[in-house]
Amino acid sequence: MAPVYKLSTSRLSSRTSYSSMLAGNAAFLPTSFESIATVTVGSGGASNVEFTSIPNTYTHLQLRIFADTNRTSATVASFNMQFNSDTSANYSWHELYGNGTNIGVSTSSNASYCLLSRVGGSATNTFGSLVVDILDYANTNKYKTIKNLGGCDANGSGEVSFNSGSWRSTSAISSIKFTINYDATLITQYSSFALYGIKVA
Repeated sequence: MAPVYKLSTSRLSSRTSYSSMLAGNAAFLPTSFESIATVTVGSGGASNVEFTSIPNTYTHLQLRIFADTNRTSATVASFNMQFNSDTSANYSWHELYGNGTNIGVSTSSNASYCLLSRVGGSATNTFGSLVVDILDYANTNKYKTIKNLGGCDANGSGEVSFNSGSWRSTSAISSIKFTINYDATLITQYSSFALYGIKVA
């Protein structure tokens, strides 16, 4: 790599050579998008994954999930998401999904969880990816809104889905828990859950 020069005067003879494009300046690290916590499921799997003590210093939250389950009856599975240990019927969700051949919709207006799709079933040992946005999570004057885009590929099969949901509570979200929908009992090893905070000026 060619050296980087920083001119201290108008003459080329007065120069300082650097091995980095930063040329002696501090690296710029954006502060609007910050990692809060990451969970990676270990050997033996896990029945649930939970984030607790989430700070209320951000505007929105985003989750990035790469996960598989031990569901054996199908190639896809879904997660249930709950906030602040609330298991009452305070959640609503809508889902639009497709598998390359068919499309479908599902909905619930009085559920005990918010549905997130799609991740893998270990019948095909296929991991799925999800990106989940939780808007205005710390705002105590409004209900919480969730959107999710997810999908998994099983070498010719699999599904993609778009989900939206709400939690009918004005409480700030301080914890998030994931469990499995359908007939799976474990989130499998190497599944990863990353939580980020988003600051908006």
